[in-house]
Amino acid sequence: MKSLRYLNKYFIKYKWRFLLGILFVVISNYFGVQMPMYVKTTIDDLLTGSTVNSFNEAIWLSLKIGGIYLILSACSGFFLFLMRQTIIVMSRFIEYDIKNEIYQQYQKLSFSFYKKHSTGDLMNRITEDVSQVRMYLGPGIMYTLNLIALFVLVIFQMVEINATLTLFVLIPLPIMSFLIYKVSTKMNRLSKDVQAEQSNLSTIVQESFSGIRIVKAYGKENEFSKKFDESANNYKIKSMVLVLVNSLFMPTIIFLIGLSTLLSIYLGGIMSYNHSISLGGIVAFIFFVNKLTWPFASIGWVTSINQRAAASQTRINEFLQIKPEIENNSSLPFELKGKISFENISYTYPNTGIKAIENLSFTITQGESFAIIGKTGSGKSTILQLLMRQIDPDEGRITINGIDLKDINLDAYRMQSGVVPQEVFLFSDSISNNIKFGGIKESYSDEELVEVTKMAHVYHNICEFKDKFETILGERGVNLSGGQKQRISIARALLRKPKLLILDDCLSAVDTETEEIILRYLKEIPYEQTSIIVSHRISSIRNASQIIVLDQGRKVEEGTHESLLKNNGQYAEMYKTQLSENDRP
Repeated sequence: MKSLRYLNKYFIKYKWRFLLGILFVVISNYFGVQMPMYVKTTIDDLLTGSTVNSFNEAIWLSLKIGGIYLILSACSGFFLFLMRQTIIVMSRFIEYDIKNEIYQQYQKLSFSFYKKHSTGDLMNRITEDVSQVRMYLGPGIMYTLNLIALFVLVIFQMVEINATLTLFVLIPLPIMSFLIYKVSTKMNRLSKDVQAEQSNLSTIVQESFSGIRIVKAYGKENEFSKKFDESANNYKIKSMVLVLVNSLFMPTIIFLIGLSTLLSIYLGGIMSYNHSISLGGIVAFIFFVNKLTWPFASIGWVTSINQRAAASQTRINEFLQIKPEIENNSSLPFELKGKISFENISYTYPNTGIKAIENLSFTITQGESFAIIGKTGSGKSTILQLLMRQIDPDEGRITINGIDLKDINLDAYRMQSGVVPQEVFLFSDSISNNIKFGGIKESYSDEELVEVTKMAHVYHNICEFKDKFETILGERGVNLSGGQKQRISIARALLRKPKLLILDDCLSAVDTETEEIILRYLKEIPYEQTSIIVSHRISSIRNASQIIVLDQGRKVEEGTHESLLKNNGQYAEMYKTQLSENDRP
């Protein structure tokens, strides 16, 4: 339960709402306890001498008794409503705050964090785990406060009526709490099994829908149907076991309520012969037993809620306590200009131990096109991650105009950069909104969208769609070809008119003719721009001002396309290999 102490700051934040909630709990239960006491007084008065002389008096007395009881009931219900409006609403506010806090933390955490954790786990902590915590903050706390207030008020009144009968009547209630706790614990374990199977079922469906092209291409429809049937059957079996255990819940409560009621009537009847208790007192006891039933029954349920909330908050705290590896150390204005230098940079991936970059140095002149080429795993993408400060080098430093990248306002730096990643991600939204995502202004005109899509050589493809720029894309742009997705991603980066444009092997899915058109457009951009092109195809980089060749994280060659061919090294060998592949029929 120590992990739940983290939530104390929210109780302080909403202290007045919480304190009002406690007050309303006490007032609601006070009126609730007065109702049985009023019934007791009324019955005793009627049996001990109050006489009704006429029919009209009987009607008036009935209306008076019913009216007062109704007023007490209405007062109790009104403050019960206020109790829920303070405590339950408070829990919703805290849920909102926690989700925002977790999301903000997710935004701050470094690139390497997301390599270690699955998307499903991240989603589960901000949804399911937060929901479990909210149950503790709302119903868990409310029913605990309700039990304490009601128990004190009821026991006080019951002892005043008859202390001995109170002792006997309360015996079954702790037994009921223990049994319900055991049933709740069993239900909790079974619920987790059902939820896990439901998650598995959802995963199968999601994978089959997301990869429907592959499923159909390989004729695996029957195999996926079989997996779905097995998971659905397991879900049904586990759900039925849960239903069976759940069916024991109410019978247990009803049996023990009946036992307490029976004791009230039987022992109360015996005591009434000895004049230890009045008939009205016996009736009041029956009312009190029924009032205590649910609060005692809720002990097991609330305990289970608290256990799950503590486990969930522990998982949430794990993420909230992680310090981002990359932090913005400056808030000063920054203008991206001057040379970009890598000075003896080395980097090893901490989770695999692979040395991606080793003692790498190079300089990119402002306004030039700089290209990086190398085999798969040579460290090309790692350089870009270092350049955008998604990761920091183990050794060496990166400078822009002589300033260490760690000392630059990271937000301002990234706002002036445009990145087209190797793995294109498009949202399930319109084409126009996907392109505008890369912008830095609040709104963009149609002419600006047309301009950047023409530069990315995708405008003619968009015009072929019925709704043109308002065409809604499927999940991850499933209704576009790989080349179209890459070109829309390029248009997205160009929209902000970046001073630094980074293309990470983002022309791999287009043909050489389209590639040539796009590169020509990029070369004719009317504003000064530094371009960094990463590719494994020489056709993408041959016109670059400067080219470096990587091999296992080291720079093995550097120069222009012509000078590297004259060196007759790795670059020339790659060029000859790719040239011969293109000449094949």
